[in-house]
Amino acid sequence: MTARAGFVAVIGAPNAGKSTLTNRLVGAKVSIVTQKVQTTRFPVRGVAMAGEAQIVLVDTPGIFQPRRRLDRAMVRAAWGGADEADAIVHLVDAAAELGDKPADKKARIDVETIVEGLKGAGKQAILALNKVDAVKREALLDISKRLFDTGVYSEVFMISAATGSGVEDLKKRLAELMPENPWFYPEDQTADLPARLLAAEITREKVYLRVHEELPYSAAVETTKFEERQDGSVRIEQTIVVERDSQRPIVLGKGGQTLKWIGQKSREELEVILDRKVHLFLHVAVDEKWADKKEFYGSIGLEYDS
Repeated sequence: MTARAGFVAVIGAPNAGKSTLTNRLVGAKVSIVTQKVQTTRFPVRGVAMAGEAQIVLVDTPGIFQPRRRLDRAMVRAAWGGADEADAIVHLVDAAAELGDKPADKKARIDVETIVEGLKGAGKQAILALNKVDAVKREALLDISKRLFDTGVYSEVFMISAATGSGVEDLKKRLAELMPENPWFYPEDQTADLPARLLAAEITREKVYLRVHEELPYSAAVETTKFEERQDGSVRIEQTIVVERDSQRPIVLGKGGQTLKWIGQKSREELEVILDRKVHLFLHVAVDEKWADKKEFYGSIGLEYDS
């Protein structure tokens, strides 16, 4: 059989389940997943294998109405991922299409924005309706028809990224769409993300998992040192940056217990991913202007002047 390899952009509104789907298709964790919207800040490449086909999945930031510089950079990165892809999967939260919560209404506006963006770019996408286990079949068919009639979709898949239902069918179709190419990555590689950046992302996930209710979308994690040691272990130093003095005690917790939990969970996961012992040291700093600093954008592959 002939080798195939190509890029698939996974786009969608914030919290549609893009990172969960990417991880499911790859069969390993390559994108962080939290309850917070806009968790993914830059395109993350996951490498999925399907027979002789290598599918490089670009898990993009959520596409939404941007309000600040970081938002604009994230949305631009998402559309950039779609522009360069051999195929596009537009993931839509089917439950949100029917809900009446403010978040559901916002998600529907974001879906409309993406449909208009696809029309404007003259692109077609695969529509993947997600979380179908939470929606009745009749309603799913109605949602599918309404969106398909916009003319921007080539086909529709009904899936649940969380349970895996329908995902193999989608993966098989993506493999068929990949052009004939030699593989871009070794067969056993699951992600294209520098270790320093991956380490920062894992810790940022733990921060949001632990303090997502108290801490707004205003924290960053920077890996300041990534040092290979002679005994095969790695020493990692990271700074968790928050915007206000009042947020620092939230991350630290009483007696430093919250920061200790974050560090422990991050270290445990990094040891599995990196397959070596990890010495992790965390610090918390306050910088109300971190989201406006040019060096932050360059460090995660976003364009500052978006």
